[in-house]
Amino acid sequence: MERILRFPQNFLWGCATSAYQVEGGIKNADWSKFKDAGIACDHYHRYEQDFDLLEKLNQNAYRFSIEWSRIEAREAEFNEKEIQHYKRMLLSLRKRQIKAMVTLHHFTVPLWMAKKGGWENKKSIFYFSRFCKKIMYELGDLVDFWITINEPLIYAKASYLEGRWPPAKKNFLSFMKVIKNQIEAHKRVYFEFHQINKEVKVGLAKNNSFFEPFNPKSPLDKFSSYFASYFGNNFFLDKIRNQLDFIGLNYYFHNRIKFPFYIRNENKIVSDLGWEIFPEGIYHVLKDLKRYKKTIFITENGVADANDILRKDFIKQHLYQIYRAIKDGANVGGYFHWSLMDNFEWEKGFEPRFGLIAIDYNTLERKPRPSAFYYANISKENALIVEY
Repeated sequence: MERILRFPQNFLWGCATSAYQVEGGIKNADWSKFKDAGIACDHYHRYEQDFDLLEKLNQNAYRFSIEWSRIEAREAEFNEKEIQHYKRMLLSLRKRQIKAMVTLHHFTVPLWMAKKGGWENKKSIFYFSRFCKKIMYELGDLVDFWITINEPLIYAKASYLEGRWPPAKKNFLSFMKVIKNQIEAHKRVYFEFHQINKEVKVGLAKNNSFFEPFNPKSPLDKFSSYFASYFGNNFFLDKIRNQLDFIGLNYYFHNRIKFPFYIRNENKIVSDLGWEIFPEGIYHVLKDLKRYKKTIFITENGVADANDILRKDFIKQHLYQIYRAIKDGANVGGYFHWSLMDNFEWEKGFEPRFGLIAIDYNTLERKPRPSAFYYANISKENALIVEY
């Protein structure tokens, strides 16, 4: 027996990318000196072809980032040629009636800012807001939703606590400074954007995980799980809850916490990266986010799966849990799959394959995977078919 689960009217069905991961040719960002993405997918030159594929896959929304280091390669000098490039991208989406969700900071900073201390420098709040205001004035009438910062805690942790990303620091005080500055930067940009346009929609993409105690009867495991959930999921959002028009949720992880902070997952099904696939977690995370009384967009949710064995079920099972959360009162406005195409996966390089569209890195040929057409049908029908 089959059951048709219909999503709310005007639900957004889309995919997500970020500039450094797909555009290619970025030379003035901190990452270009840390681990060069080279030509990547050449999305910079091939976006029309990629938008044709978006249209073919029945997408009505697209999330992408504007590369700060292209716009402001030298401090306070804005490159009009690059602004016009992004304007053409936005006009191309509008021509196709695809809504644009634009991210203003997706992990990369211009080299000049990195040399000034990056996000650890309190002046980063001013530098970022200056860039954002310029983009808002130039492109604001073509953008439907703004994401100020992507995954601030993941960025701060990987860059300033674990040393995996530039500037490769391992310093707790630096980590906390970066978080504090990004909180203030988001608030400032939110305020300034609303001064320019009261109707603007500004949010943040937050990576929230589902935490639960390894032993539900252990007070220590319960305390550890609660603390991990508070700091990992709610701390940042609590600080900016009055400066959010919507919440972007990036969901990838479920963690069973054993005291003090050991992860003891069952890992019954894992991705190519060894990440546990746990669709039920997104239901619990969405239920928790109800406390903020905001529209929620799933701004990222995807799986590294080069052979496209897991992706169809991954999409189906996560969308089923999202549907459950909607029925239980979560105000979910859309779903953006990560990612539209295979891309440069930061320190892991090009090996992980997250794309609905496979990229041949020798020829740059685009080839939709079978799961892409499965997702396209869901998008077209605004409905999910499940068996029961």
